[in-house]
Amino acid sequence: MRFTVMSKGDSTSNALMQKMITYLQDFELIYDEEQPDIVISVGGDGTLLHAFHRYSSRLDKTAFVGVHTGHLGFYADWLPEEIEKLVIAIAKTPYQVVEYPLLEVIIRYRHGGKETKYLGLNESTVKSMEGTLVMDVEIRGEHFERFRGDGLCVSTPSGSTAYNKALGGAIIHPTLHAIQLAEMASINNRVFRTVGSPLILPAHHTLMLKPVNTNDFHVTIDHLTVMHRDVKSIQFRVADEKVRFARFRPFPFWKRVHDSFISDEG
Repeated sequence: MRFTVMSKGDSTSNALMQKMITYLQDFELIYDEEQPDIVISVGGDGTLLHAFHRYSSRLDKTAFVGVHTGHLGFYADWLPEEIEKLVIAIAKTPYQVVEYPLLEVIIRYRHGGKETKYLGLNESTVKSMEGTLVMDVEIRGEHFERFRGDGLCVSTPSGSTAYNKALGGAIIHPTLHAIQLAEMASINNRVFRTVGSPLILPAHHTLMLKPVNTNDFHVTIDHLTVMHRDVKSIQFRVADEKVRFARFRPFPFWKRVHDSFISDEG
């Protein structure tokens, strides 16, 4: 089996990374940064997001597993003191693959040109370069509303516990094939009106944003922020691709939610 390890970059994570590389090579696993079968993330959920984007072209061949050196993560479930156990599991036992849906984002431009496609593990946000964001929102090709406000956030089920939750969105179990649209400070008065609630769209529905008064936007995909100019439309849907996590033991989603947001011990 080919593996690689990605570290958050702090001294604790780097030391654990080096230890895991040594242990796994002792078990005759092959260290391969280019074509790994398994990617071990050491740090937190942010580190795993970086690992996902680095290997997003190999999602059908690569599985991810996370070791957290800070707070309990939604993607990183192994503790530093458990790395010997994890190494033995990786080297000696076949792992269960758990697949979660991803977000596909396609940005098209007014004067033609090549469209830009992204895959998101957590979410994508759209904000105006300056002032209020005004967007026509279409669902399945039909006009739904004209949004005015600070911005819009479209998240995956596994990303529903991140920025989406802070915006008042629903927490969705990550095995459900859906995307969620949440508003950022929408303007609602006697003249302007939005639905005002998060929308959960199934996999066969496409969400389209079309600019009204400007064509330049800040678009985020997980931790990446990109400025797009001359935008004609931004399309969101559940991606055909999926992310694969290597599971060596149960990692119940609702327990993660409880431990992260409710338990004093999270």
